[in-house]
Amino acid sequence: MSVRRALLLLGLAPLIMAQAEPKLVPDISSRSIEIRYSFSGAQLLLFGAILYPGGRVPRRPADVIVVLKGPVEPILVREKEKIGFIWMNADKNSFRSAPSFYAVASSAPVRQLVDERTAAIYELGLQDLQLSPGGGALPDKERRFEAGLLDLREREGLYAEHPHGVEISEGVLYRARIGIPSQVPVGTYTAETFLVSDGKVIAAATREIEIDKSGFERFVALAARRHGFLYGLAAVALSLGLGWAAALAFRRRF
Repeated sequence: MSVRRALLLLGLAPLIMAQAEPKLVPDISSRSIEIRYSFSGAQLLLFGAILYPGGRVPRRPADVIVVLKGPVEPILVREKEKIGFIWMNADKNSFRSAPSFYAVASSAPVRQLVDERTAAIYELGLQDLQLSPGGGALPDKERRFEAGLLDLREREGLYAEHPHGVEISEGVLYRARIGIPSQVPVGTYTAETFLVSDGKVIAAATREIEIDKSGFERFVALAARRHGFLYGLAAVALSLGLGWAAALAFRRRF
């Protein structure tokens, strides 16, 4: 199927003829993801079309950068140090707002598409995330803890970069796949798509994704949030009950 025919089927041809600037028409394979006890991760497909004025694709088509970002949260990072034979917390630093999840995919390495200033403005890349340190620490310490936080979350699969993760067909249709790990935090996620040409962002579009727990996991999470004291008592009682049952079974066996 040709790109023109695909656009006609999508009903985008009239929009192309009426516009003066390139536009993005993004979509997502799933607007909501439910986390159950058997959840082992998911693959999210972000796709869409680039609408050029008059439907004419330029000789050098624009590039696409896709960013999937989770809700921000305060975080305390601790640094461990081996003292004697024991690993102990030696230092710590707080961040007021760090994304709980961050993934960027692009049709080429971000540094080849935009300059440092543009990357910093739109947070295009792990090194350009605005982590908002808590303040009071020396710059060297803040940089050390920022690097530690990025490395930790990369190893957990919560932060990722895919420099060739966006495929563009005939300069018009694009798609990118981003993996969602099993331990992903719940909340409202934003999928931002940027159209880049000559080092500048010339169009942008945003879609939202809800990631939430369901079933028994949702019941437990709501109980812990709304009735923290009772939830704590129930957890202690359950632990004592399981310990007593295990001791009783061990005694009867031997």
